[in-house]
Amino acid sequence: MVSSLKVKTLVIRESKIVYKSLTRHQLARFVTEEAICLMYKISFEDIYTVECWRYVVYVHAKGVSKFVSYADFPPIVGVQPPAEIDFIKWRKRWRSQHDHACKKQAPQWWTEFLTQEFRRATSDSELYSWGKLIELIKFAFHEDTLQKLQNSY
Repeated sequence: MVSSLKVKTLVIRESKIVYKSLTRHQLARFVTEEAICLMYKISFEDIYTVECWRYVVYVHAKGVSKFVSYADFPPIVGVQPPAEIDFIKWRKRWRSQHDHACKKQAPQWWTEFLTQEFRRATSDSELYSWGKLIELIKFAFHEDTLQKLQNSY
């Protein structure tokens, strides 16, 4: 019997992230093109450049020219895990948002990002690492959202 499952392949592409400052921000390790695509609902090809300055990220894309806080980016696997200081910066950023529903939790698109990363995982160990990361930042999600993430995991 022939399997119709597609094998996941590793896609290597040129990074559009450029560091413009000699001093890197502590949260710069979480800046990814995938997060920017979800944040602004654009495709990867629409991104021209992502400039990481000392205190802010500048996103230049088709129809988008914005300064973004480092605290807007969700954590990822493969870099140093988030620490308490990162949690504080995220919470401070969420409190400053105007949407009253999200004042204590991560933006809704973080859930989409993490679900997408679960699907993109190429090995059980990578999937396990994402699961550990979700356990670490579970404070950032409502119980319903956390349950959805655990189900997709």
